[in-house]
Amino acid sequence: MKKTFNYLAFLSLILGLTFTSCVSSKKFKASEATVSELQQENAKKLSQLNDCNAKVKDLNDQKTSLLNENTLVTNDLKALSTESKMTIADQAKRLKRLQDMIQSQRDVMAKLKNSIADALMNYKTDELSVYIKDGNVYVSLAEKLLFKSGSDVVDPKGKEALKTLAQVLNSTKDITVMIEGHTDNVPIKTKLFKDNWDLSTARATTIVRILTKENGFDSNRINASGRGEFHPVQTNETVEGRAGNRRTEIILSPDMKELYKLLYQ
Repeated sequence: MKKTFNYLAFLSLILGLTFTSCVSSKKFKASEATVSELQQENAKKLSQLNDCNAKVKDLNDQKTSLLNENTLVTNDLKALSTESKMTIADQAKRLKRLQDMIQSQRDVMAKLKNSIADALMNYKTDELSVYIKDGNVYVSLAEKLLFKSGSDVVDPKGKEALKTLAQVLNSTKDITVMIEGHTDNVPIKTKLFKDNWDLSTARATTIVRILTKENGFDSNRINASGRGEFHPVQTNETVEGRAGNRRTEIILSPDMKELYKLLYQ
């Protein structure tokens, strides 16, 4: 009986220890799982914290960048404002100089036109005319004053008119001269001239020679061109109109070098 009791007691002890061991093992495993979950949660929170810190750094960097850009823009605006004020002031001065120069040239050309008109006042209106067009002075000499039909030889009366004109031109500085020969549209073909181009060019060249070689005008300030029948001022359908188209135009232009310098400086 005693042996049986001892056996039962020993068996109870063994079962108790086994049960206790099982319970402890379950708690340990549960604790391990909890620790693992806590570690994962901690890692997650740490990652979120790092993300937040990175975003904060980003925002701070953006703020710094914006502040720098704002400073640069502010400085640029200040510089632009100062430059604009200077530019406006400079432009005002430049415009005033330009207006003064243009007005001065107008005055010079108006005075030149009046001087030429006065010098040539003894000639009839159907022989020559003096006028201003596009800022230039035009002296339009009719064929009847200068040439016989189909010829590039200037008549004595025409030479006298050119001599008088040269006297005015020689006393006027800062002008250039263009001589343009014009004809009507009646075809011409002679031993000397193949067509109206030839005739108009020869007449213009003859006028240049008379003004320069015979009357001392500066050869560097004069040019010649023949325009043929292609720039009529009247109709070619009438005798009077064709007579008006047969002309030599002496075009006096102001020297534009100073004006160009002011415009493109």
